[in-house]
Amino acid sequence: MKQQIPNLFTLSNLFLGCIAIIYILQPGLTLTVTSEGENLVSIPEKMMWAGWFIIGAAIVDFFDGFVARLLKVPSEMGKQLDSLADVVSFGVAPGLIAFQFLRLSFSQDPGGLDIAFVYLLPALLIPCAGAFRLARFNIDTTQQFGFKGVPIPAIGMLFASFPILYWYNSIEWINNLVLNKWVWYGLIGLSSYLMISTLPMLALKFKGFSAKKAAPFVLVLLISGLTSILFGWLAVSIGFFAYVILSLLFKQVES
Repeated sequence: MKQQIPNLFTLSNLFLGCIAIIYILQPGLTLTVTSEGENLVSIPEKMMWAGWFIIGAAIVDFFDGFVARLLKVPSEMGKQLDSLADVVSFGVAPGLIAFQFLRLSFSQDPGGLDIAFVYLLPALLIPCAGAFRLARFNIDTTQQFGFKGVPIPAIGMLFASFPILYWYNSIEWINNLVLNKWVWYGLIGLSSYLMISTLPMLALKFKGFSAKKAAPFVLVLLISGLTSILFGWLAVSIGFFAYVILSLLFKQVES
């Protein structure tokens, strides 16, 4: 029975990811007409809850490995189950968030609600790249103390932050970014590339703790904390890119 406790955490990750997908698929887009006759298109509040459930899945995902090590019951099945859960919670769900926000971005243009389906399909690169990254990770024995490519939970957290940002932001230039289709195409392409790449990324796994090894993580927390005061939930995106840049800088210094 003790061996199944970490698996219960992993299945909770999957469960939360499935709930997120339900919330993403339910809302669609809402069309309202102002008193001046102007059409306004928005995503209902249910989408915001999808972001929270993905964040919850990420928290649970962190603890399943921790619990397995604590109970000294790591297993090959647990490793495979973790990847299957991750591809849903941090691959499929974020891909659908990107899909819906692409629809919202196109809807800002005249006739945008009738956009051809093919223009939205790039969003599905996210789960495809995530699945590729997880499969490679499972057969790679060299990623014990660092990652090759950005880990998929980080991508999940990045995309989960956008529905929450959309609802709580009141800064105009941030709204313009969130509603820009080219920003979304850029995010989709860059995120997919970062996952399938072999760029060295930092992981919270140390051979021996030192201030030098902890420094990039402290910097990411400081950057995210300071920018959250100024820009709210945009700090998640800023923290993500800070993590990528600092990973590359610190890995180059170590080598």
